[in-house]
Order: sequence, then C-alpha cells, then structure tokens
Amino acid sequence: MWKTRSPHTLRQPSRVYKPAFSLGPRASSSSFGTSNAKKSLIQQLQSQLSIKIDEASHVMKKVPQILLDAIVDSAFKFTDQALHSSESNFAPVDEIGGSIEILQLEGNIPEDFPEGVYIRNGSNPLFGALQSTASIFGESNDIWVEGEGMLHALYFTKKNSASWSVSYANGYVQSETLKIERDRQKPCFLPAAQGDSAAVISAYILNYLRFGKVNKNISNTNVFEHAGRVYAVAESHQPQEICIQNLETGNTWDIHEQWNRPCTSHPKVAPESRELVIFGSDAKKPFLVVGVISDDGTKLKHKVDLKLDRPTLCHDIGVTIRYNIIMDLPLTVDIGRLTTGGQLIEFEKEGYARIGVMPRYGDAESVVWFDVEPCCMFHLINCFEEGDEVVVQGLCSADSVIPGPRLSKSDILPEKSQLTGDGKTTKQRINEKLFSRLYEWRLNQETKTITGEYLTGRECSLELPMINNHYTGLHHSYAYAQIVDSVTRSGEGCGKVLPKYGGFAKLCLDERGTGTETSTKDLIKMEIHRLGEDQFCSGASFVPRVCGSHEDDGWIISFVHDEVTNTSQARFHGNTVYIHPNFHVKDK
Repeated sequence: MWKTRSPHTLRQPSRVYKPAFSLGPRASSSSFGTSNAKKSLIQQLQSQLSIKIDEASHVMKKVPQILLDAIVDSAFKFTDQALHSSESNFAPVDEIGGSIEILQLEGNIPEDFPEGVYIRNGSNPLFGALQSTASIFGESNDIWVEGEGMLHALYFTKKNSASWSVSYANGYVQSETLKIERDRQKPCFLPAAQGDSAAVISAYILNYLRFGKVNKNISNTNVFEHAGRVYAVAESHQPQEICIQNLETGNTWDIHEQWNRPCTSHPKVAPESRELVIFGSDAKKPFLVVGVISDDGTKLKHKVDLKLDRPTLCHDIGVTIRYNIIMDLPLTVDIGRLTTGGQLIEFEKEGYARIGVMPRYGDAESVVWFDVEPCCMFHLINCFEEGDEVVVQGLCSADSVIPGPRLSKSDILPEKSQLTGDGKTTKQRINEKLFSRLYEWRLNQETKTITGEYLTGRECSLELPMINNHYTGLHHSYAYAQIVDSVTRSGEGCGKVLPKYGGFAKLCLDERGTGTETSTKDLIKMEIHRLGEDQFCSGASFVPRVCGSHEDDGWIISFVHDEVTNTSQARFHGNTVYIHPNFHVKDK
C-alpha cells in the first residue's frame, strides 16, 4: 500500500530590519569610549555568569538521574534468561537493514494470489534475551510475551502473469523506550511483570523515577490497519504508525491527543459504519475505557469509562452491527496484590466472569451484563447478532498462560508422539489447565438469559484464531486457528509453559457431528493440518482471494520455524509454497 505525502511547504525566515545605530549629539571621544568599555565589560561578565549558572543548573538537574542510575547499577544485577534447546522458536534475530530479494522458492505462488505485504509482529529482545534481575528486594523477571517488537515483512509483487518477485525486510518498532536502551547500549528498565513482590514494587518505582514510565513500550503484539494506515501495538501503550514500504516507525497514534491511555492489541472495525472500536485497560482507575474512532481515523467520536471494579487484563473486544462486546474475566493486573506478597498478574480462579453487551455509543449504565462460568479467554473468534441473540465465540481455557500457572511435577505431562494422517509424528505436551477450546455463548437481549456450549472437543488445543475479516461482526461459517503444542519444562520448583503451534485447524461452524472423537454429535467439523515434526508456525493470517466466490475462498499464510535446522520459512496453506527468508539468530 503506497502513500503519497504532500511535500512540506518551506516558509522563508522573517527578515528583521535593524536601523543603523545613531550616536546622537557628538560626545567627546574619551568619555564615550570609557563608558562603552565599562558597559562592554559588564555585559561580558553578565553573559559569562549566565552561561555558568545555566551549566550548573543543567548539571544539578542531572544529579537525581545520575544517583538513581548509580543505585540501579550497584544494587540490581541483570541476567539473560537462557532458552532451552527446544525453544529456538523464541530466539531473537538480527535486523538485516533494508530489504532483500528472496531467491529460494519451493513450489509456485498461486497466480491469483493478491499483490501485497504480509507482516508479522513479535517479541525480539533487544539485547538477545529477556531479562531477570536480582537485588536485596529479591528477583523480578520479564515474562515470555515481553521483548521489543520486531516486524517481519514479505512483499509480493508480480513480475508478469507467470512469475513473482518476493522480498523480505525486518526492523524494530522504534519506541521511545527502545531508543533509551539502545542509546545506553544495555538493559535499563527493571523487569516489573513477575517475581518477588518487593522486587516488582521497587522496579515500578525506580523505572518511573528514572524514565517517567513503569515499564517499556514494546509494541510487539499485533499489526492492524485503519483508514489506510498501518499500526504496530501492544496493549501497554498507544499504537505506533508504521510505513509498510520500509517499516520505519512514525508517530504515536493518540487521535490528535484525544486518546491518552493504552490501547487494545485487537481493535475491531465495525460492520457497515467502518468505525474502529478500541479500549484501553489499566492497572489503575479507570480500569477500562472504550473508544470509537471515525471511519477516516481522524476523530475520537466516543470515549467512556465502563467503571469496572477491578483491573481486568482484557486483551480483545468484539463488535456486531449495533454493539460492542466486553469480556470481564478474572485475569487481573492488581498492583494492590503486590503489597500483600502476591503476584501482579494472576488468574483468580474463584473470581467472577461476565460478558457485557454495550450499544456502540453507550455508557457504563447502558451495558447489559451476562454472568458466565469463570474461564480464561484471550481471543474472540467473532461476534454477531442473530434474532434476539448476540452470539459470542471465543477460545477458552481453565487457566492463563500469562504469566503461566505454577505447575507441580504432577502437572508436567510426559512427551508423547502422535501419528498424523500423512504418516508424520508430532510431539505434544499440553497441560490440561491450558487446553483451549472453542466456546459459544448466546446472549438473549429480550429475556436476558444466556446459553452456551463447547463447539470443539479435546482432539487438539486451539489459539490465535482468525477469520475472513470481511465477516467481522457478521454471521460467518468458517474460522481458522493455530494448533497449540505447548512445551512444558520444569524450573526451580515449578514448571515454565511456553506455547508453540504445530499446525492449523479449519473450523466449519455450520457443520455438526462430524468430529473424530466419540460422542461428538454436537461438535463442529474441524479439519486439522499439522506441520512436520519440530516445526512450529506463528503470526498466521487469512488472505482472501480478490473477487472470491465464497467466505472460505483464500489462503492461510504463516512463518514456520524448524527447530532441527534452525531455519524459518513462509508457507501458504492450501498450496505447497515455501519461501526462505534466511533469518539469522541474534548475537548476544
């Protein structure tokens, strides 16, 4: 997508007319010269004194910063979090600088595949690894979803009707905090997501005193488009505009200073109006604020505090033609919990859960809340209206992978191999607490009643769903998801869970009773497409065919990493095409 910017009009500097200095009546040369000499000396002394005062003031302003830096450098020890041999999928890579043409292609790109760019955003720690710190306050750690955002872009351009040019580029999202640490050439922000409560509290305080922020702006979660502009985002900060031609980072998108808080990683374009529905969640009041942005992206048309009574870690929002769908679930980010020795982020198993149906321009009082069974859900698949009902579809599990449940040895499942339909084996170690299934709620707006059911069984765990975006907020028949292949390994007294994705599932939402499990008459049809052994995908997107004949007419494209060869490819699902960008693991 090309953007033409009008050249800035250069304004000529204003000219200042200075009249010639007039001495007035002729004075004696001796008295005039002596007087001017004294004035000149005084002016020079005043000027030098002013400079010295300014320099001293500048130095004094730096003293607190220097002292705070000295305290952190002497009291806190940064260490890299080592990756297990089975976690090369999470290893950061180097920036390549510019773009490179991909010459190694296996298979054929479909002739009717659209020209465009495929962009993946993900964590890529700046200094080669996530960080932990140790101090007199204890330990604190980055969690696996942190790390600076890096964009990976594949550009598809047709040379002629029979051949394609494919090029690859990558680059960090140039956030303010990345620039701070890059200038200092070392990790500076103390980890503040997980660890001993005193260490996390001290990290919050020292980060704020040193940098005016409690944590980094990582912009590593998603890339979205609105009104022809593209943004990188993570929900700890506002989106940052990205130039897709060269991946350069533009300004922070605050809608002309109208949005002064974090923004969800998964905003939704409302059907028909094409407005963008966003929200911002925070650990301090107001805990959740919803916004509606004009279809041209220039105006914040609506902004409202939903007056929640807890700081829920809400990751996604749904839209229908008339409503915004709010998920108020018991995964919370509670600073107060730290003061009692608890964790900042925690899934409250005994907490309540509810779904809110909010008119597009409603306020807190207009939201109709429906109580549901407590669960953890990061991603909605879709929401739509059907008669008096609002249908909400999402992927639910019994616990949260963020920051990760504390696992005993009995929770760590032995690795098992399963034979796939094509004769290949896949290794799975999926903890029951994290097994994620498609669930559908039906919220009746007239009777204020709710029904719900699982639509998938225990054949495979699903995450990171996607649909044909033309059907967002509308009734749809298909969805797609990545198959979870969670790797669990033991740590000091507990387990560490890192999710990896070993294939794709196509969900046929209108077809029932065709599953492979027993007693599946009420489950939907699911087509499973597994990758090869030790191969894992990420950042998958559905690409609809231009002028496609039906909703499912398109391709899934994804990056795939092979942990044996430590190489990455881009693959089309539906056509066997392998594109080799030749990633290089970052040097520490």
